[in-house]
Amino acid sequence: MSAEIINPPQLVTPKGFAHGVKAGPFVYLGGQTALDSDYKIVPGGIIEQFTQAFSNVLATLEHAGGKPSDLIDVTIYLTDVDDYQRNGREIGKIWREMAGTEYPAMAGLGVTQLWQPEALIEIQGVAYIGDDPQ
Repeated sequence: MSAEIINPPQLVTPKGFAHGVKAGPFVYLGGQTALDSDYKIVPGGIIEQFTQAFSNVLATLEHAGGKPSDLIDVTIYLTDVDDYQRNGREIGKIWREMAGTEYPAMAGLGVTQLWQPEALIEIQGVAYIGDDPQ
């Protein structure tokens, strides 16, 4: 099986990483922070950063030929779990608008720091985009 690097043109040009890797029917979605196209973390708080980071994940998935319902595993890294929980209803609403109401296996982990010091969140995932007989 060969692997295909997935780097959507609308995302920042990766340096030292790939946005995603497609291997067979699986797409491994590299960790995405809230970087915009100017290599800057979007202004605002956790809601704005969640929206941008998840948009980056979904852009990579789409570029690989997948859709949000193909996500099978998502890990969310947070520098402030309490802040995420306080905004959980709004974040859940945004998730449903962007990806629908069926959720993949998920984990949320508190971390002390992310690559960009101003980043509050990083999201990575795995999708299965194999043949759907339906």
